[in-house]
Amino acid sequence: MIIAIDGPAASGKGTLARRLAAHYGLPHLDTGLLYRATAASLLHADKDLRDIDAAVAAARGLALTEFDEAQLRGARMGEAASIVAAIPQVRAALVLWQRNFAARPGGAVLDGRDIGTVICPDADVKIFVTASPAARAQRRALELAKRGEKVDYPGVLADIVKRDARDADRTDAPMRAAADATTLDTTRLDIESAFSAAVDIVERRQRGA
Repeated sequence: MIIAIDGPAASGKGTLARRLAAHYGLPHLDTGLLYRATAASLLHADKDLRDIDAAVAAARGLALTEFDEAQLRGARMGEAASIVAAIPQVRAALVLWQRNFAARPGGAVLDGRDIGTVICPDADVKIFVTASPAARAQRRALELAKRGEKVDYPGVLADIVKRDARDADRTDAPMRAAADATTLDTTRLDIESAFSAAVDIVERRQRGA
């Protein structure tokens, strides 16, 4: 079974994807980490994030890179990843990587912004997780505060709105819900309620409902 989870930043898709993977005993891939790692490689080499050749080379070299997830989760890297992810050649370089992961025996859970539309259009279950910008900004601010980062809520909200626009308006694989995806709005849901709703969606799709 392949479960595709898409949605904007801080919607809760990553947490739900990890919980669903554990619940169903499936491997999980946060595809956003691939773009964050690509951006981190460029920044480490003092390269322009919009340098197409350098970005593609970084993406193709990820198999040799050990991810430092703590570093990649920061706000700065999220913004940098959004810039890199808008480069069509980078997305093309990472498509096969993601599809190979999804093709593992037994299936997998992948979360990102184009899983149900581009990476795994034939996924058994597709969920588009969303929430209001204000709710997502509050969640992201709390995340950053827990990591000890200085938090500027208006700045976090502005970054989320800007990133939403960049992800949705890019010409290659824009962020959108697949036609056959079920939308899950987590604005007023805690994690347990959201997880229960997600499991219900998966179970209904498995029954063909």
